[in-house]
Amino acid sequence: MSNVEELRAIAPLTEYEAIVGGTPVLLDAIPGAVYVCDRDGWLMRYNAEAAELWGRRPSLQHPRERFCGSHRLYLVDGTALAHEDCPMAEAIRTGHATRNEEVTIERPDGTRFIALVNIRPLRDQRGEIQGAINCFQDISKQKQLEEEARQKADDLEDFFENAAIGLHIVSHDGIILRANKTELNLLGYAPEEYIGRHVAEFHADSSAIEEILGKLSCGERLDRYPASLRAKDGSAKHVMITSNSRFQDGRFLNTRCFTTDVTDVYEAESARRESDERLAATYQAATIGIAEADADGRLLRVNDALCRMLGRSREELLNLTFLDYTHPDDRDQDAGLYAQQVAGRIDSYALRKQASMADGTPVYLDVYSSSVRDAERKFRYGVRVLIDVTKAKYMEDRIRENEKHLSDLLEALPAAVYTTDAKGRITFFNKAAVEMAGRTPQVGDEWCVTWRLYRPDGTYLPHDECPMAVALKEDRAVRGEEAIAERPDGTRIPFIPYPTPLHDANGKLIGAINMLVDISDRKKAEEYSERLAAIVKFSDDAIISKDIHGMIQTWNSGAERLFGYEAAEVIGRPINLLIPPDRQDEEREILSRIRRGEHLEHLESIRVKKNGAPVEISLTVSPLRNAAGKIIGASKIARDITERRQEERRRQLLVNELNHRVKNTLATVQSLAGQTFRGERGSQSFKLFETRLVALARAHDLLTRESWEGADIHEILERSIHAIHPDSPNRIEISGPALRLRPKLALSLSMAFHELATNAVKYGALSTGAGRVVVHWDVKGTESDRSIRLLWTEYGGPPVKSPTRKGFGSRLLEQALARELGARAELSFPESGIIFALDGPVA
Repeated sequence: MSNVEELRAIAPLTEYEAIVGGTPVLLDAIPGAVYVCDRDGWLMRYNAEAAELWGRRPSLQHPRERFCGSHRLYLVDGTALAHEDCPMAEAIRTGHATRNEEVTIERPDGTRFIALVNIRPLRDQRGEIQGAINCFQDISKQKQLEEEARQKADDLEDFFENAAIGLHIVSHDGIILRANKTELNLLGYAPEEYIGRHVAEFHADSSAIEEILGKLSCGERLDRYPASLRAKDGSAKHVMITSNSRFQDGRFLNTRCFTTDVTDVYEAESARRESDERLAATYQAATIGIAEADADGRLLRVNDALCRMLGRSREELLNLTFLDYTHPDDRDQDAGLYAQQVAGRIDSYALRKQASMADGTPVYLDVYSSSVRDAERKFRYGVRVLIDVTKAKYMEDRIRENEKHLSDLLEALPAAVYTTDAKGRITFFNKAAVEMAGRTPQVGDEWCVTWRLYRPDGTYLPHDECPMAVALKEDRAVRGEEAIAERPDGTRIPFIPYPTPLHDANGKLIGAINMLVDISDRKKAEEYSERLAAIVKFSDDAIISKDIHGMIQTWNSGAERLFGYEAAEVIGRPINLLIPPDRQDEEREILSRIRRGEHLEHLESIRVKKNGAPVEISLTVSPLRNAAGKIIGASKIARDITERRQEERRRQLLVNELNHRVKNTLATVQSLAGQTFRGERGSQSFKLFETRLVALARAHDLLTRESWEGADIHEILERSIHAIHPDSPNRIEISGPALRLRPKLALSLSMAFHELATNAVKYGALSTGAGRVVVHWDVKGTESDRSIRLLWTEYGGPPVKSPTRKGFGSRLLEQALARELGARAELSFPESGIIFALDGPVA
């Protein structure tokens, strides 16, 4: 045996010799891309994952390759990088390790990815370089996330600065911290004239800002708070302020305010939404930790990256299991999966978990665990690759939070908002857009969320010619336009669009945002004002307004006709000139009630015309309020009721005469019957006739009391039954909705209830102590086409038998009612008790 062989037999293998001389499965067991070069840079070993990332399997025989197995290499900025100048070549030449260096690798198919490389030189016992090992990974996705985060931050900044609504941030002590272009353009100030000054300087009512800040400091939210701001040119801008507060650790930091200019839209539109701090962050690619663990999870071997990752020494980690530094919430999951891996039920697994550094600092890890088994598939140890994704995790959380804030901001705006890409395809829309459009747009629709568009003159407006299309095609904000949106149900909504292009950091057009402000209320208010003016002008009624002291302010032509005064004669004079001397107290009482905010309706009184003649009038008086809700006067509508009063007196005279004649007629009929049946006055037939006549008179009395305008069915029932059976009201159950019957139906039903009650007392349920009667009705149909379903049911009386012949009562109930009322009436005789059913119109 030679001296060299003896030394090798005695000395342990170096790392390089162990890796190069070991089986390929050793490198393949590492769930990461790994390759090894010798001291001259020749490629000696690589695992399957490295070959997969390279997109090729370089030869380890002649001809061999040096320093790297990739097809081509580039710096991150795209500069070509020769293999002789790559990090592996540098590590072999200098002996210095490479940590977290980034390069771009190109595969033979032309695809590229960014790789994070970690290279460590391998030395022998004398410290001489034998080669080097490179662990690298694809971090393209992490780089993409960094770019997306930067893009989102740019989008947020662009949204704040170029939003179609005024936005500003105010500190807890009222200092303006930030304002966007719309806010500054609204008031005409340069940034240095506005930002940094106290917000009260720009409010017309300085006391209002104290109230606003007071509410916000208490956590209250302002929604459409009216205010008046001073513009640079001295004009007043009427705005609606929507704002809420930002607190941190219970301390009031600042407010986020939306300012909507409502000067030109009758203070009907509002804007609200908080403005949050813009978030922009990037994160570094995670380093790779490698560890080996036994079947119980105890760490057998760890690398330097894992020690740095967990802030612990190698010795400390080798006395722990990987569960010892795992957060309790994730411990069971990791232990369970590892147990399945050890048992052979799964070959590998991956999870994200939270761990703790030695000082307690939390760290998030992506764990990739695989097994090393012997020839008999018996578990030897687990290889765990751990990637620190703490920054990525925090970044993802912040991005999600930022996206949610942006989404909440747009969703909460009180106007329809949507965004498109550069080609006009819709990418987002809020709930207000759905409500305004009357439909749910589809992501990908072009130009506008509306169904159809029209110009203000009513001509059709194609979507590709709408303001949003113009803004994108010409790359400019469009202002001062109006349009009309038609919903699928045919309704139309006038609106003002505010399309604004959006650009990336390089100024490239990437899309646009549009806010559609519904101006229906303004249009309706204009139409309403015009109609109201016409109504007041041409009304036959006298329409007058007065101030809180009773001085006449307006006087229409109806007032001229009623009272005889021209408008010029009375405007500015007290309303008392129309009031008789003995009724002057009325005006003082009216003004007192108006000041309390009361509304007086149909107050009948007497007033005096210009010629001194009295006139009977009906007054309706309502308070008039200013924009702040303060009562500043009253409006009066006076109607001449002289002819109505005369007509009422004539009608009452006729009703009284009719009542007198009906009573006389019924008394005459009763007298004639008494004379005709003088010898039979004690007979049952005469008494029955007489009670029917009394029932008819009672119904006439009820209708007379109601001026023959109808009667309530509930009162008809109670009066009819009480007259026959007054002693046991609890045995009679009446239920049904309120219903007034026309006179003819009231008379007919009164006679029917009389017959039913008489029969129940004599032969039916009310003839015994235990019987009872249930009457219930329902009403169906519209006001002009209603019908009634009435049911009279008797219980607990003597057993009922069907009569062998029909008397007057049965004919009245079944035939007369059907003929007189156009109804269907049915009288049945089950053994349990008589049932009477009526179906007929009541309109």
